[in-house]
Amino acid sequence: MAKKLSSLDDLGGFVFSTNKDFEFESNDEQQEKIPNNQQKLEAHLDKKNRGGKVATIIKGFEGNDDDLKALAKQLKTLCGVGGAAKDGEIIIQGNFRDKIMDFLTKEGYKVKRVGG
Repeated sequence: MAKKLSSLDDLGGFVFSTNKDFEFESNDEQQEKIPNNQQKLEAHLDKKNRGGKVATIIKGFEGNDDDLKALAKQLKTLCGVGGAAKDGEIIIQGNFRDKIMDFLTKEGYKVKRVGG
């Protein structure tokens, strides 16, 4: 059975026009790289929905996904653990909040400790 469309967004950006003069205007803007000293990051410690294990979460990163993934890779390498970068957040396995905050501060980011 075919999926029912509830809005034009369900078409995934597909545009069809019979107008010969139609010009497609893309609103996919590349986010400019924001300097590290203007980034305001938050370092959280999280235990929820992780089977009792702790994770360090960095929130507030502004920039494109490639920059986010590059920073996540640096942090994972620094701590020697796994993690992920998704939805504008960096998740690092384990309690490495102090180590990560020191590293980010040296890189020029403004980091704020949030929570216990």
